[in-house]
Amino acid sequence: MIKTAFHLTYRVARRVVVAVIGATICLLGVVMLVTPGPALVLIPVGLAVLSIEFAWARLWLKKLRASISNQNNKFRAGRAEAHRRRAGP
Repeated sequence: MIKTAFHLTYRVARRVVVAVIGATICLLGVVMLVTPGPALVLIPVGLAVLSIEFAWARLWLKKLRASISNQNNKFRAGRAEAHRRRAGP
């Protein structure tokens, strides 16, 4: 009985600590969107911390990674097309 109660308390405490740390990092990232600082780095880091314990954060992080990847691919395709136009026949 005591072992089960300790295990339950540990799990809840871990979830609370992860939530507080992850939310703090995300909030700092949001604040840094309007103030100087690495906001675009902190927000994914905060989501990564939150994703340790929360499935919704894993989903948001996955969507964010896909969005960044798609934007990166579009940017590279645009640069390649511009390079091809400049090289010309």
